[in-house]
Amino acid sequence: MVEWFFGIMIDYGFGELAARVFSNILTAGIAVGLAFLAKYTLYKLFLGPFSKAAKKAAPQMSSFAFREKNLKRFSHVASAVVLTAFSSSFTDFAAVATRLASSYLVTAIFLIIDSAVDTFSEYYHRLKAAEGKPIKGFIQVTRFFIALVGVILIVSILIDKSPLYILSGLGVLSAVLLVIFRDPLLGLTASIVISTNDMVNVGDWVEIPKYDADGSVVDISLTTVRVQNWDMTVTSIPSYALISDSFKNWRGMQRSGGRRIKRSVYIDITSVKFCDEQMISEFRKIQYISNYIDRKIEEITKYNKENKVDTSSLVNGRHLTNLGTFRAYLSAYIRNHPRLNKEMIMMVRQLPPGEFGIPIEIYAFTNTTSWIPYEDIQADIFDHVLAIVPEFGLRVLQVPSGSDIRYLSKPC
Repeated sequence: MVEWFFGIMIDYGFGELAARVFSNILTAGIAVGLAFLAKYTLYKLFLGPFSKAAKKAAPQMSSFAFREKNLKRFSHVASAVVLTAFSSSFTDFAAVATRLASSYLVTAIFLIIDSAVDTFSEYYHRLKAAEGKPIKGFIQVTRFFIALVGVILIVSILIDKSPLYILSGLGVLSAVLLVIFRDPLLGLTASIVISTNDMVNVGDWVEIPKYDADGSVVDISLTTVRVQNWDMTVTSIPSYALISDSFKNWRGMQRSGGRRIKRSVYIDITSVKFCDEQMISEFRKIQYISNYIDRKIEEITKYNKENKVDTSSLVNGRHLTNLGTFRAYLSAYIRNHPRLNKEMIMMVRQLPPGEFGIPIEIYAFTNTTSWIPYEDIQADIFDHVLAIVPEFGLRVLQVPSGSDIRYLSKPC
């Protein structure tokens, strides 16, 4: 076509140089115009109607596959094919034109591949089976390698060298590339380990003390994990930190159906004593432990008789204590509590005494994992525990406050 325009211009009296320039410009203009026309025709006459038909046949998948961005990328192929066909017409710089047109075609093809990967990612994350199992890291790695391969092919076309030639040159720059792509490479390793071992999913409650993160995972990408803390701030953490540092994932608690209560009440050691007849009589009135009192009295009496214990001294033999009875009451109380999970561990235990008295710890699980109900249940239990401590002749130990000191300093 360039030669045809060149011949016409020579016939009309143009100089050879002018004819050569204008013939190339006209050919380029026609090629570009036809490329735009081919793109518009493919987009409007074929892709548009086809996408509408596909959305009716398979609306869920088609809504992702035939979006405006994807259709426009696909229509670039028509433009690239037209320009490639015209590239050989430029006799003076046909090689350059062919390389540029081929590069454009390769770019269009790789953009379509990238759109396909992106479409798959969006479709996957809409599936119920994908809830909490993101593949964003893998998708980012895939798109990165697609882009890398595309760039290598385009550069090889532009410089008219084999892609292997470019790859051999990259070996020299490998150390530099490792520094540049350190985070993506570490993130890739972390993403594989995290996904394979199912360590973290979107929606998990995690605690990562090193990064002061305590909240719900909202995003997992190739290089970062974003955690929305309970104070609504967001902490961004390197993905590889999840495999190089320790962290706590509360997913097991959330799925178990129970949340642990592990709290102690501190008893004043000086208030612990053996139970006398009056105390035993009062304890028998407590519904949760009336049978326990009768059973223990029978057991202790039998033991003391069999071993001929001199019960005139409390030091000899076995006797009920108010602290032991208090523990028995707490055990019965939590076993009968309607908001505690009966399928999980439930106990009351005495911990080693210390400067703050004797810790009596309640260890149980609520029948809900929701935060607010959990706190309400725990508070209700210990409200009751603190209120009934004096009924067993015990005292809760606390560090003296200003009012306590003023009370003690008053003259009798």
